[in-house]
Amino acid sequence: MTTAGIRYSFTVQPWKYEGQAGWYFVSLPKDLANEIRENLKKFEEGWGRLKVTAKIGNTEWKTSIWFDTKMGTYLLPLKAEVRKKEFIQLGISIEVVIWI
Repeated sequence: MTTAGIRYSFTVQPWKYEGQAGWYFVSLPKDLANEIRENLKKFEEGWGRLKVTAKIGNTEWKTSIWFDTKMGTYLLPLKAEVRKKEFIQLGISIEVVIWI
């Protein structure tokens, strides 16, 4: 997959939403989220959504990040397919790369 745009990389621990759906996410570091929001907010679509290409390990996919006003950062959802391919587990830090 060809990636273009601004590249950001960070290391974070995934977490699970406690609601019924049980989605898994990573929260972008707040300093990084602030930089993205300051420079790219004009490209956000509904609900603070920015289209991105994400990569964890050898798995790269097209997705979006959403700005969560309560947490003050962007959230990147982790699909089950990605979690399985990359053996992602709660409590273990992972390296994430996104291109916006």
